[in-house]
Amino acid sequence: MASKPSAQDQYIIIVISEFNSKITDGLLKGAVDAFSFYKGLESNMEVFRVPGAFEIPGTIKQILHNRKCNAIIALGAVIRGETPHFDIVAGESAHGISQLSRKMDIPIINGILTTDNVDQAMKRSKPGGRNKGWDAMEAAIKTISVYRDIQTAL
Repeated sequence: MASKPSAQDQYIIIVISEFNSKITDGLLKGAVDAFSFYKGLESNMEVFRVPGAFEIPGTIKQILHNRKCNAIIALGAVIRGETPHFDIVAGESAHGISQLSRKMDIPIINGILTTDNVDQAMKRSKPGGRNKGWDAMEAAIKTISVYRDIQTAL
């Protein structure tokens, strides 16, 4: 990367699952804190809430068709239970996000936690400092810079 990443002139959209809101609220706080740390303006961030992680890829597709942005971040929490539901939701949401990411010229970051239990999810989403929401925002900002370096290289 040629320069230190900055969110100053970036417009970033977050798609966040409402399911497991105690956890996803912490992830969102981390992402917002990171955006601010990297000099992003509050008015340059938009948040769309969806019922669960399964709905995130479809929402990202709608955003790609109807909004202009520099990056999209998916935030959610899928916690293993006693049924195969975990595998389906975690796998399909990750697959959908990765498919969209490979097709587009902007970073699409998967910040969806997939954990074995609530304790693990709570540790990774704890507000007040770095958490996986922070990490997802930081990855988006840095990847925007990498994409720009590649696109402007001679």
